[in-house]
Amino acid sequence: MRKTDLIIIGAGLTGLTLQYFLRNAGLKITVLEARDRLGGRIHTAATPSGVSIEMGATWLGGKHTRLNKLLRDLEIPIFPQELGNHAFYEWISTSPPQLVELPKNEEPSYRILGGTYMLINKLAGFPGPDQLYLGTEVQQIALNGDRIHVTTDREMFEADLVISTLPPYLLHRKVRIDPGLPPELTRVMEQTHTWMGESIKFGLGYDKPFWREANSSGTVFSNVGPVSEMYDHSGHEQDSFALKGFFNPAYHALDKAERLGMILSQLRKYYGNVVDNYTTYQETAWAREKYTFAPYTSQVLPHQNNGHEAYQKPYLDGRLYIAGSETANLYPGYMEGAVRSAEWVYQQVMDRIQN
Repeated sequence: MRKTDLIIIGAGLTGLTLQYFLRNAGLKITVLEARDRLGGRIHTAATPSGVSIEMGATWLGGKHTRLNKLLRDLEIPIFPQELGNHAFYEWISTSPPQLVELPKNEEPSYRILGGTYMLINKLAGFPGPDQLYLGTEVQQIALNGDRIHVTTDREMFEADLVISTLPPYLLHRKVRIDPGLPPELTRVMEQTHTWMGESIKFGLGYDKPFWREANSSGTVFSNVGPVSEMYDHSGHEQDSFALKGFFNPAYHALDKAERLGMILSQLRKYYGNVVDNYTTYQETAWAREKYTFAPYTSQVLPHQNNGHEAYQKPYLDGRLYIAGSETANLYPGYMEGAVRSAEWVYQQVMDRIQN
């Protein structure tokens, strides 16, 4: 059994930000991550053609103050999302798509220069945890006297505190907790929506941004689909060009080739056959990512129970915190929520140390 002071379950944005906040706290920290990579729902696909396409978290806004502060502290620049002045809009299947004028955007969205994964790289580059285990799946969390044991598919760990940053529903479905959590908490966890869990994101890379020509646009909104939204996803330096969008999650059972065929068929309506000249195609169906999503046993609405008050206190005699984007009391289900959750747990841990 490996002994440590604090265990963070999950090396996504919340887990790595928490580790960054605690870097000078004098604690021996262990991070356990089931995937073979860092980042969780931040996943920037870098392609051989030099195009980076976000398969996960992508945008932030000016109101995301904690995330913006973290980016400034880490000296990571951002740049505005390109929308253009027009968008293709499909209101109904019996009418052709229209090029409509976009209203002035009072709250622009921004992207991280170099890709969202730059944030993960920077966080991982600071003095990290004493132990980082990738490919290590947590199976059980158990209180044992004044210590807490975490059993994985490889070995067992012992700590004073455990912070889970898994989506609460995934934690509830996949990890045994002993003694059991309060029934009122488990009911909330059973009905907590997992951010991005049903999303299918795709990206197409191109040599030239043909959608920037006159009477065109890289912005698409469609009630017809299967692509419901799409945006210009080119690099800030204009050395790579891409389109990135959201595919109807009802089609998650199709294979990659089938989805690609449907996407190209829809895009030909806006741009013609030039869409077939793509240099790369990337997609992620998050419902198939077992370390993010588990099928719900009952109907759960988007953002349901995100930020619930039940997540704002520890359990197992104060030794287990349930953190992560879904648990934040402000902006849950966004990168801002992930950072705020890490900040809240950091304060709890520091109060515990100082008292």
